[in-house]
Amino acid sequence: MKNLWDIFYKGLFDQNPIFRLALSLCPALAVTSNVTNALAMGLSVMFVITANNVVVSIFRRWVNPKVRVPVYITSIATIVTVLILTLQAYLPDLYKELYLYLNLIVVFAIILARAEVFAAKNPVIPSFFDGLGMGAGFAGAMVFIGIIREIFGNGSIMGVNILGTSYDPALIMILPPGGFIVIGLMIASFNLIGEYQDKLKAAKQGSDA
Repeated sequence: MKNLWDIFYKGLFDQNPIFRLALSLCPALAVTSNVTNALAMGLSVMFVITANNVVVSIFRRWVNPKVRVPVYITSIATIVTVLILTLQAYLPDLYKELYLYLNLIVVFAIILARAEVFAAKNPVIPSFFDGLGMGAGFAGAMVFIGIIREIFGNGSIMGVNILGTSYDPALIMILPPGGFIVIGLMIASFNLIGEYQDKLKAAKQGSDA
């Protein structure tokens, strides 16, 4: 159980797709101007990466290594199609907001990377937790960026005004430059925290020795 937790947790911080690995930054810039879209995109990616990890893990012994990448992409495309059709049927307004970026999920580097690096080499349950952790890390990062940008850019969270009518929004925060600023600051912060944690681990290992 502890090993599964470690697999899940690494996606939240140590290998956070956006803040540590700097992958899939396109949606992090494009759809995080408000929390609703950021959350929807984050949950969509979490579903796709988790489902794809499970599929790849199940069929890993029958996939010829020479064609593994086309197989992974076909699996991802199928899952994304199911996701798109579901949103189109049950959440049409949200689908209209995100439809362009939902199609791009097929080529997100983080999804293909987890299939290649982890799911293709591990059983189903660890692969599930790997995908879930990476997806949760991605979704959490998207929502965090969305909260900061929407608060400072609109004075609201999920459309609810929290800073009052007297607040003068910093419009740059809902534009691409604002996204770059927030993501850059968060990447720097995560790197500093990671370095601090590494120093603590090294010091602890030295004292134990």
